[in-house]
Amino acid sequence: MGKEKNPRRVADNEAMAKLRMLKTSPQKLNLVAGLIRGKKVEKALTDLTFSKRRVAQDVKKCLQSAIANAENNHNLDVDELVVAEAYVGKNLTMKRGRPRGRGRFGRIVKPFAEITITVRQVEEQA
Repeated sequence: MGKEKNPRRVADNEAMAKLRMLKTSPQKLNLVAGLIRGKKVEKALTDLTFSKRRVAQDVKKCLQSAIANAENNHNLDVDELVVAEAYVGKNLTMKRGRPRGRGRFGRIVKPFAEITITVRQVEEQA
């Protein structure tokens, strides 16, 4: 009489990982996500390792989590994984301010973002 199992959000040959509350703007994060879209997992990991952008390390951690989910939870072969989707979304925005001249108020916004990475197992053509 237990609870029914939740249906999968992705296909049988896919696995996904999501990273929330990244302290960067979604626009900057999307530039890094564009580096890895459609690439094989090994190539994407090396690209993120040698990227100069600060947020690339967080994206690499999310990609490694998606790979681990594929291997451990869904029994997919790591050597045949491809980054199927890497999309970015907005999260909260902290509003801060700074006093400016003539009694005005300079608004400072500190955006947060989130990234979702989906990896898919693709059989290689010989």
